[in-house]
Amino acid sequence: MNDRLIALVAAENTSYSFDTLYSYIIPDELCETLCAGMRVTVPFGRGNRSRLGLVFEITRGDPKGLKTLLYAADEQPCISQELLKLCRWLRDTTFCTYFDAFRAILPTGLSFSLKTHYVAAKDFCGELSDKERVFLDKLSEASDGISRDEVISSCGDGGKLLKALLQKGAVVENEELKRRVGDETAKLVRLCETEEQIKLTPKQKQVVRFVEDAETACVKEICYACSVTSAVIKRLVEKNVLELYEQTVFRTEPTEEATESPSDIVFSAKQQEVFDGLLQLMNSPAPKCALLRGVTGSGKTSVFIRLIDEALRAGKSAMMLVPEISLTPQMVGKFRRLFGKEVAVLHSSLSLGERADEYRRIREGKARIVIGTRSAVFAPVQNLGIIVIDEEGESTYKSENSPRYHAREAAKQRCFHHNAFLLLASATPSLESYYNAKTGRYSLFELDERYNSAVLPDVYIVDMKTEQQNGNHSSFSMPLLDEIETNLQRGEQSILLLNRRGYHTNVRCASCGAAAECPNCAVPLTYHKANGSLICHYCGFQQRLAQVCPKCASKFISMKGTGTQRVEDELSEIFPKARILRMDADTTSTKHAFENKFKAFANGEYDIIVGTQMIAKGLDFPNVTLVGVLKTDNSLYAGDFKAYERTFSLVTQVVGRSGRGGRKGRAMLQTFTPEHYVLNLAARQDYPAFYEEEIRLREAMLYPPFCDIAAVTFSALSDSECERAAKRFSAILAEQHSLVDKKIPIRVLGPARCAAAKINGRYRYRLIIKCRMSSAFRQLMETVLKAAGQEEMFRNVSFFADMNGETL
Repeated sequence: MNDRLIALVAAENTSYSFDTLYSYIIPDELCETLCAGMRVTVPFGRGNRSRLGLVFEITRGDPKGLKTLLYAADEQPCISQELLKLCRWLRDTTFCTYFDAFRAILPTGLSFSLKTHYVAAKDFCGELSDKERVFLDKLSEASDGISRDEVISSCGDGGKLLKALLQKGAVVENEELKRRVGDETAKLVRLCETEEQIKLTPKQKQVVRFVEDAETACVKEICYACSVTSAVIKRLVEKNVLELYEQTVFRTEPTEEATESPSDIVFSAKQQEVFDGLLQLMNSPAPKCALLRGVTGSGKTSVFIRLIDEALRAGKSAMMLVPEISLTPQMVGKFRRLFGKEVAVLHSSLSLGERADEYRRIREGKARIVIGTRSAVFAPVQNLGIIVIDEEGESTYKSENSPRYHAREAAKQRCFHHNAFLLLASATPSLESYYNAKTGRYSLFELDERYNSAVLPDVYIVDMKTEQQNGNHSSFSMPLLDEIETNLQRGEQSILLLNRRGYHTNVRCASCGAAAECPNCAVPLTYHKANGSLICHYCGFQQRLAQVCPKCASKFISMKGTGTQRVEDELSEIFPKARILRMDADTTSTKHAFENKFKAFANGEYDIIVGTQMIAKGLDFPNVTLVGVLKTDNSLYAGDFKAYERTFSLVTQVVGRSGRGGRKGRAMLQTFTPEHYVLNLAARQDYPAFYEEEIRLREAMLYPPFCDIAAVTFSALSDSECERAAKRFSAILAEQHSLVDKKIPIRVLGPARCAAAKINGRYRYRLIIKCRMSSAFRQLMETVLKAAGQEEMFRNVSFFADMNGETL
């Protein structure tokens, strides 16, 4: 039997229905160098068009009927064996393709794109039709050739003309593999090894002496230090005295050294007790998981820092995940003061090049602490000792795009591989995590008092029904305005939370009642005063505010509802001397916006900060002594089973921003349902009592943590087509479920229209499956997804499965 080396390759851009590891013969010239984790180009499909792929495994086998891979794109693996294993786990648990899993792990800046260009063949003398000759002349004028899409659009025949020219040899197909972002390089010089005596000018001698002392230096540095122009260096290179070369550098390599020491942190007795218990778990040879629940201001971050310091002392690496980009600047600043250059940062606000550089710094071991948002869990750290997930109950740790993973579950896989310690922490942990801790799956540690004997803020629940009965129809209750006035007089700062951006959230005709709705989505448009436009917060559609109703031509346009822009305006009218900072998606879209605005607020340049949920969690401003929560009921009645949990968390967290600097804090919750138990428990920051209430409700209604939920979402341009496909999927699920030997317990709800029934011009339906995330259920779902994908009915319908994600 003629055994050959075979590469098992995941190909780019395959549909889930046909996704598998494809076998390719490894050519002789790559047999000794190719290994798993390297990218390759392979012939794919009937037309053998080139595609990028990732080698998952190399084995031996019969080459009969197999194609030969074309060439390697990498000289060494771009991801480790551990991360390849994580790719397989992502595919199995999130129902994505192999290459989608790989794409989530590797930063976009390090990815390759494969471009096909067509150029005119040199010295072609064959016969051509007039149309072919015209096209070939046009192609000859393009020095770099043209792409396939350009060919098809210019010919208008679906590529038939191109195919004919290729067959005749008049056109040649060229492929170009290009990295998305190149490495940053610096021009350096060093002395050449020569014994020849060369006559030098005084300036040239000065440059040579400088390079001798420095051994190597960049051109700009030499010019500055020696007060010479680059022409002097160029002349020395021509004389073979100096050698000019390029070296890869990092765009964002930090230069600051540590100015503080983790050992200077002083613990309270309770913190010390918790730290000792967590350290014992971290030093265990087996992977461990613990949950640290601590009230806001209890000093959880200090415990993280000391644990990470212990991991580094043991020669290991550490990860610190935060839920929002807005929390990154404060956390990074604190860690860099303590650990200096050891810290790397990964989040989506970095440029592609900066993110790629940080990834390389981590992979090369130049940074042993990684701080970042959800995707930082895939950082290529070596010898991992601890992963800390701060505010672990936040929904932002769950990816909304393929692969639809949860950072907490991915972190568990990494800890299993490294025998590392996973620490989940929050003042308001997810019910699933607290349940796991209470039932013994995790170790539970709790900090119920604020650090340094600081007291929790006094919380007042304001009944907005009473305010309206007294004639106050503004966004602010009178007690809240009085407290803001008091803070301004004292020189103390205030935070106001309204989790809705824009100016007016409801615009409609007062005559006929027609609402201003997005033409692409089944949602109302929001008025933004800053640019005088109506904007869809789903698809980004914009239009100018009409002066008359487009349906009945009435001039009476009613605008109601309140967003952060309107709150900012009203505050400016009531307190004209107050310095107000607004923080929402509209004001923080530029690079470094979070960092600069929070720094300005911390420096006392503003008196009041108005913002959405990005200001609610994890921030520490000692001079903030007042928090106001506006429109509390918006999240309380959102409509899904996690609405109470989200509301409790949001209110508890934002209330905890008050009174963290030694002065007594206050918080005002404005609501039309002041008697609601969720608000009253959040006001007391009584998470255990909230948990007991909520867990009974979840158990009675069979919601997580007593089951898992698989949501299958369908979208199509046609409403009826989408509905038919959703119902057909439900039927396929029932058929396949009936064929399983060992019955898998499931409950199917729907399909039904999503709460936002149309987004970006596509109608949406959803099927809810209550289940247990077992290997048997995953196999069932994979079978159903692949079977549906191969049916004609689903040709124009997109669909995907999401475990424990959005259910509305």
